[in-house]
Amino acid sequence: MADPTTPRDDLDLPVRLGPRPPRRVVSLVPSLTEAVAATAPGLLVGATDWCTHPADLAVARIGGTKNPDVPGIVALGPDLVIANDEENRRADLDALRAAGVPVWVTDIRTLDDAFRSLDQLLTTACRLPRPAWLDEAETAWAPVGTGRAAREPDGPSAMVPIWRRPWMVLGRDTFAGDLLRRLGLRLVHADHPERYPAIPLPELLARRAELVVLPDEPYRFTADDGPEAFPNTPVALVSGRHLTWYGPSLVTAPAVLREAIGHPFGPGRTGASERPG
Repeated sequence: MADPTTPRDDLDLPVRLGPRPPRRVVSLVPSLTEAVAATAPGLLVGATDWCTHPADLAVARIGGTKNPDVPGIVALGPDLVIANDEENRRADLDALRAAGVPVWVTDIRTLDDAFRSLDQLLTTACRLPRPAWLDEAETAWAPVGTGRAAREPDGPSAMVPIWRRPWMVLGRDTFAGDLLRRLGLRLVHADHPERYPAIPLPELLARRAELVVLPDEPYRFTADDGPEAFPNTPVALVSGRHLTWYGPSLVTAPAVLREAIGHPFGPGRTGASERPG
């Protein structure tokens, strides 16, 4: 019989937890920080400098997602550190494991991944009851379907820059891309061999997308920084938290993103491009 204190995370790595539910958790991912804080206030003892939700989170700050203070985390005496395979460096996670700290790693590239992974993180790793907000998020996204039932995109072709200097866009196999696809957008770089390719602006313009989606994170695109690069294309400025975070923001993400995108677009329409998301 499997040891219930040694479950496996999203990478199928064993995580040796203690006999009691974790009471001191450090989060290395902003969206996971919000997920735990919304489910069990008081469980978190540490979070990154980028963990902005909830706004009143009062915990030790342990650096960034890419440069966490490993000795500082160990000094907090956590029962569990939660991380993400894309957001965090494996060398840092290995250093925490070497110091005897249990580390749970999520791997989320689709909406379905998010629902499955969040449930496992909260109920198996943190041993918490499944939160109501997770059920509400699944209900909010139900109209566009999950798994094989997800709708095929039938809206405008879109490119989604996530950085400039150099310009980088959403490519294949990304969580944000899956959300936009489920909302009907056809991502022009969805078949690119890289997940976040760097593409010079002239090449982006040559693709002649019908819509450009500019989130306010990881790069903070605004009405004055980004749209001017695409003068002949409608631009939608969207909330990066609702596009890229997997957690309680998923409850309102469909409505927030639909409003910002203004789908469906008509000829010459600029949708919500006049204001940031």
